[in-house]
This record gives sequence, structure tokens and C-alpha cells, in this order.
Amino acid sequence: MSESQVWDDVDEYFSAQLSPDDETLRAALRDSEAAGLPAISVTATQGKLLQLLAQIQGARNILEIGTLGGYSTIWMARALPSDGRLISLEYSAKYAEVASRNIARAGLDKVVEVRVGPALESLPKLADENPAPFDLVFIDADKANNPHYIDWALRLTSTGSLIVVDNVVRGGRVVETDSDAPDVRGTRAAIELIGSHPRLTGTAIQTVGGKGYDGFALARVLA
Repeated sequence: MSESQVWDDVDEYFSAQLSPDDETLRAALRDSEAAGLPAISVTATQGKLLQLLAQIQGARNILEIGTLGGYSTIWMARALPSDGRLISLEYSAKYAEVASRNIARAGLDKVVEVRVGPALESLPKLADENPAPFDLVFIDADKANNPHYIDWALRLTSTGSLIVVDNVVRGGRVVETDSDAPDVRGTRAAIELIGSHPRLTGTAIQTVGGKGYDGFALARVLA
């Protein structure tokens, strides 16, 4: 058995035992695939991790940058109280339409708002609304802009908030110091920002399984 097959088998076992999906989540993935969205949603175990982080935080306000088909959105929104709020920013109107249908079918459209447009245009508008600080920020959009997204996350959070950045390993390409690839350069800049910023403390974890070889960074906002 190949190493990658072992990774997949272990992922499937953990998913079945610890983060079983349901028809709503399966439908979200099916509809996303049928609409031609890329198969880059978080895995079930990663979705469950995001949900647990939201619950540990006692999150009432969540910000997601990069909605795709709403799969991760559903996982996190299910951790919110009935008066909670999740704002998800999506560049593609097509993706946002699919996500909105999936979120409505999950019965979460009362707590989730999907905003369409480039995140670096939506974030200043959001800041102008002076929202309550976000307890959890999940960044899973174009990787070149990751450091800018972290900067905005810092403006929209407060002490104790969590920032999660997905896809930071890039199949190991994150260590390519001479890479000109925008996703690698943006990811490296984000990691270095987390490591050097006086208001952040964080770590990064490598993962294998349903999404191949990748990982995520987790940062806590300090005073």
C-alpha cells in the first residue's frame, strides 16, 4: 500500500469516527462539484477542527475569507449561538450563489452572510461598519494576499481572538526561498508576519490525507 493511500485511509477512519458528515454537508459538496467549483474544500476532520475552535472560543462572531461552496462555512456556523454572526467573503459571484444555497439548506442563512467581491475591497467596507470584534477568522482565499488578510484580521479582532490560515505547506513548497510563485511568496510572508508581529503568537501544523500534503497556521491575538 502506498504512503498516500495510508494517509487517505487514516483520514477516512478519523472522519467516520470523529467527524461524520450528514446529508446537508454531503449535498453541499455534491452541489459544489456539480456547479464546477474546484474540489478544494476543507476535509471533514478539518471542518470539525474549525467547529471545535469556534466552540472553544465561545465564538459569537466569525469572519471567513474565501467561501467557495460554503462547506467550511456550515461547519463553523453550526458552532454559533442563535444570535451569532458569520460573515464570509467570496470573490466569485458564482461560488457565492452556490454557497448561499448550501447555507440556506443547512438552515443557517439567518446567521450567515455571504458578501461578494474582492476581499481587499470588502474588508475596508466591513471595518467601516465598526462590527463587534471577530472571535475567529478563517483565511482560505488567494494565498498571495495572505499577509494582507492577516493585517485586516488584526484590525477586526481583539485580545484572545484566533486566526487560522489554511494551505500553508503547499506540498512542501513553502520552504522554497527562491520561489517566484505568488502563492508561495504570500504564504511565506504570512508565516513570517505571524512569527514577528508583536500582537500575534502562533504555530503551523503539517497535515496529510484527503488534501494531500499541506497544513495550516494558527495564531492568537495578543493585547
